Amino acid sequence: MDYMKTVVPTNLFTERGSNIVVINPGSANIRIGLANQDTPFNIPHCISRRTTQLPKRHVQDQMLNSQVTTAQHMERERAYDMIASLLRIPFLDEEVANSSYPRKMGHVDAYPPQNNTKEPEFTWTDVLEKNVPHSSTKVEAEPNEGGTSEDPTLKESKIKVEYNSSERKYREYICGEEALRISPTEPYCLCRPIRRGHLNISQHYPTQQVLEDLHTIWDWILVEKLHIPHSMRNMYSAILVLPETFDSREIKEMLSIVLRDLRFSSAVVHQEGLAAVFGNGLSTACIVNIGAQVTSVICVEDGVTIPTTQISLRFGGEDISRCLLWTQRHHQTWPPIRTDALSKPVDLLMLNRLKESYCQIKEGEVEAVAMVQSYEDGVPPGSHKTRLTALNVPPMGLFYPTLLAPDVYPPPPRSWFNDYDDMLEDTWHMDFPGGSAFPMWENYPIFQTKPKKEDNIGLAEAITKSILLTGRIDLQRKLFCSMQLIGGAALSDGLIPAVEERVLHAIPSHEAIDTVEVLQSRTNPAFVSWKGGAILGILDISRDAWIHREDWIKNGIHIRSGRKYKDSYYLQAQAMCYINS
Repeated sequence: MDYMKTVVPTNLFTERGSNIVVINPGSANIRIGLANQDTPFNIPHCISRRTTQLPKRHVQDQMLNSQVTTAQHMERERAYDMIASLLRIPFLDEEVANSSYPRKMGHVDAYPPQNNTKEPEFTWTDVLEKNVPHSSTKVEAEPNEGGTSEDPTLKESKIKVEYNSSERKYREYICGEEALRISPTEPYCLCRPIRRGHLNISQHYPTQQVLEDLHTIWDWILVEKLHIPHSMRNMYSAILVLPETFDSREIKEMLSIVLRDLRFSSAVVHQEGLAAVFGNGLSTACIVNIGAQVTSVICVEDGVTIPTTQISLRFGGEDISRCLLWTQRHHQTWPPIRTDALSKPVDLLMLNRLKESYCQIKEGEVEAVAMVQSYEDGVPPGSHKTRLTALNVPPMGLFYPTLLAPDVYPPPPRSWFNDYDDMLEDTWHMDFPGGSAFPMWENYPIFQTKPKKEDNIGLAEAITKSILLTGRIDLQRKLFCSMQLIGGAALSDGLIPAVEERVLHAIPSHEAIDTVEVLQSRTNPAFVSWKGGAILGILDISRDAWIHREDWIKNGIHIRSGRKYKDSYYLQAQAMCYINS
């Protein structure tokens, strides 16, 4: 403790952070890096595997029916008009009178000259292995100029190609952004092991394949990005910073991947909301995590999460991107191209980029001239110059979620949780020498054993509901003035004043609260939970809550194992003292 008071923070991170890997997995992206890094790698959480299946599925977890129902469409239009009234822009079907410009689009055959453009020329991922030694296997197919081989329906025996007398063949799997940029003509199927804050288990995507894909993606990142080979894993520990949406079995499976499969020497789990508090040097806050596919709200008091305040909403940044496409098509500003954010991953990449560049929350008409890309089968990628309109409507869907028509991805089957031992039950009433070590934890569950309730309400209502659930006026007043927006979508221009205004209006009139404030983040909102996990790991000197690989493989977590899973959520006073000093 004396050392903690005197050591320079930079030295502490250098000393203790070089052998700790912080893993913060999300539905769309995974943030991962060494604890002593300033920022993590932010990598699309997906994998494309070579397939010989016919007919070929481009996306393994895609449901057959992803159409918006008539009722949803009507609700969406009503939400648009409500937002239009608030933003003082024309209603959905209202013609813009006396427009100063025609709503026409121009097509550009190739990308514009690179002199003042930020957009690099698009290239499909090279799916062929490089530098494969020559062997006696017969070569039966040659690639064309674009690097693609023959018809993907060919048998595996014909998927061999030749370059300069050395053989090349298809890569068995491709991870990260490269996986999203694979041409649809290639024999690959994209898999996303986490969807909407849960393991993406379905009849199309069995449990074992989901877990294998998680292991493969994480192992690829450790080797290729962090340069930690398998032979050195026993010298490293791992911190899992997990969203509150995960259920106990999902957490247990991820711990098994880290300790059993990836072979880390030890690991610990921290909640994303709690880590976010540390990432910004706070002790009490209402954490609002706006991710790509899920938005979560949870309150933290003096470094301890209040589980009864946790609320999950099934929408996020990707839904705003899809809403952007719907809005432009309705206004007929979108080029006549086949853009499909659900079945064409590269289209979602493009829509996310447009959303991040042009969408904002402000009154009045918000329009911009932008380059829209098309990626049609068998045709080189093209660019289309177009004027996008109503760019302030899609992000308002956070407050009016019926605007964000949901995609049809089912939650994991409930039987998947019920047929498994619950990792919390065995550890909850453990016997400790001299009585309970941490009496504050009695009757204080963190992860509910039953599936968590997901509310179909807007962001402002969710924040207000979460804070009021604390039940104490002094804490409520403090939390309403300590809201913290994290996650990639938290970077949306104009979001902070919009949250403050709408939360203030959402507070019931009989509540004695008249002030709200969103705190500015001290670090990138997309990485603040990852950074908080790194801080927690480095400051946790005693490591009482860490689970060692041998213990996990041999015993798991069970009665009298000497380790409590829930301890990973206990915030030691020395750490909080250090952060606030």
